[in-house]
Amino acid sequence: MMNHEVQQDYQDAQLHVPHDDMETLVLDEPSNGQSISGHLHSQSVSTLDNPLNLSPSSLTPNQSPKSPFNSFLDPPSYAEAIFTSFDSSSNGHDNPDLSSRSNPSNSEYLYISVSDPLKEQELTNSLVPGGNTFYTYLITTRTNFPEYGDPGSEFSVRRRFRDVVTLSDRLSESYRGYFIPIRPDKNTVESQVMQKQEFVEQRRLALEKYLRKLAAHPVIRTSEELRVFLEVQGKLPLAKSTDVASRMLDGAVKLPRQLFGGEAVGSVDVSEVAQPAKGGRDLLRIFKELKQSVAIDWAGTKPLVVEEDKEFLEKKDKLAEFEQQLSGVSQQAESLVKSQQDMGETMGELGLAFVKLTKFETEEAIFESQRVRAADLRNVATAAVKSSRLYRELNTQTIKHLDKLHEYLGTMLAIDNAFSDRSSSLLTVQTLSSELVSLNSRIGKLEAASSKIFGGDKSRLQKIEELKESIRVTENAKSCADREYERIKENNRSELERIEQERHNDFMSMLRGFVYNQAGYAENMAAVWEKLAEETSAYSRDMS
Repeated sequence: MMNHEVQQDYQDAQLHVPHDDMETLVLDEPSNGQSISGHLHSQSVSTLDNPLNLSPSSLTPNQSPKSPFNSFLDPPSYAEAIFTSFDSSSNGHDNPDLSSRSNPSNSEYLYISVSDPLKEQELTNSLVPGGNTFYTYLITTRTNFPEYGDPGSEFSVRRRFRDVVTLSDRLSESYRGYFIPIRPDKNTVESQVMQKQEFVEQRRLALEKYLRKLAAHPVIRTSEELRVFLEVQGKLPLAKSTDVASRMLDGAVKLPRQLFGGEAVGSVDVSEVAQPAKGGRDLLRIFKELKQSVAIDWAGTKPLVVEEDKEFLEKKDKLAEFEQQLSGVSQQAESLVKSQQDMGETMGELGLAFVKLTKFETEEAIFESQRVRAADLRNVATAAVKSSRLYRELNTQTIKHLDKLHEYLGTMLAIDNAFSDRSSSLLTVQTLSSELVSLNSRIGKLEAASSKIFGGDKSRLQKIEELKESIRVTENAKSCADREYERIKENNRSELERIEQERHNDFMSMLRGFVYNQAGYAENMAAVWEKLAEETSAYSRDMS
């Protein structure tokens, strides 16, 4: 805030500054060159996830004991509640040193920061000048996890956004059924319409937030994929997932052999069944699973294998309802932020209007009573400006607390993806089960037809042997698919237990921080207007 000398100059200068300067003066009170809200914003962007993790003295380093602003900076009963350390865990944001959701002083921790965006040039030639430029980011990791080497290790690598996409794809393939945090979008359109530096900074923040969520996941944080991404220098050694077009092309080349005898009829690649058919190299499998899905959903055919976990189905329905309610609360939170922002701006404009009126009254004053009235108007202007700043500071804290609602909307997307893994895996099991029934039925028909011919039909007997081989391969594939399905079910179960506990803790912390800040700033604002009421109480006595 302002020191004592600046405050005196501020009050004196309000009456004689030009119009443009008055607006800056009223709406942006300096504090070593910036307002409180600007100070909080710069800290939250650079080094702090929680600007509330500060003492009152750190917010007002030059505050004079005689300053009239002391009366509203320190609320009578909520000051310590707002600025105590419990808010560091209740503001809805992860403390940088607590990415493992534990205290690093007595347990394992994994802290990741993203900084220093650097523009680089692609090595390949481009016909468009600057068309092959990209940004890399310095990713610094501090950890004492044994999987990352020596205790207290610190290391850095440079990665581009494409590497993050590769990491996300590999995690999705390797950890099906887990609630894997959703990576930031590419946002190609935003990159074209926004200022470049602003876009790069937003992406840096989004990448940092994403990597910290991965670091907070109890399974992903020790994964080989994340370790390689964070540790290994140079080009990312994780193999990029083959793009969909290439996989579909491979599938198209393979399909004629599957249909016309180049491969055993009904044969299934055992290594493929642990991954979803969609986007795979086996087009025949995709068609079969699509047929199975249509038969279940549209024709009402009862599958041989169904989801029997009633507890899971109930939780799934409740989570779907929770997502709807969460979306509504999130929208109302946005409305609250907008209203507080509007109130702060309106109060600032009101203060500016009273400053102009004060200037007019002072310049036109002839009698002492006019000068007294001008001084009172100046007090009203000061109170309005103080309230404006308090509303803006409150809004900053409201955003930081209620942002947890938006984070959980992203978590719901991760949950939906994990449930889709389960549904996809179950569909694979259902399709292979139906395939086995079909193969056995074909063998039965061929055997019945062959038995009517004396000595048997050699061509039919050969076909029977081929089908038996297909059954053997399909049974192996089904066993693999069964294991994958059970693994995903177990992953879902453990993740639901984890997310339920984390949701309880996160929401309780978010609500405590939100309520304490609302109460604290309300008392601050009340103190401002109470002080003004005392200063203008002489009017009541004079009028009576």
